[in-house]
Amino acid sequence: MLRFEMYQETQGILNSIKNDAKPRDWRWRLIGKNGEPIANGGEGYRNKADCLHGIDLVKGTNASTPVKEV
Repeated sequence: MLRFEMYQETQGILNSIKNDAKPRDWRWRLIGKNGEPIANGGEGYRNKADCLHGIDLVKGTNASTPVKEV
C-alpha cells in the first residue's frame, strides 16, 4: 500500500549527536508498496499545516489530471 511519511528535519548530524538539534522544516515523501520512496515534496515547509496542505494537493490529483510534456 502507498503511504505518505511526514517528518521534520534536524539542523545536522553533529547537533543531533549532541542532543541539542533544533527543529527545522517539515517535509513529506510518498513511499511505494516496496517501501522505497517514489516522490517527495521537493521543498521544506516551516509549518506542519503547510506540509499537510502539500500532501493534500498531491492526494487531490487523479486520472483526469493532465500530463504536459515540456
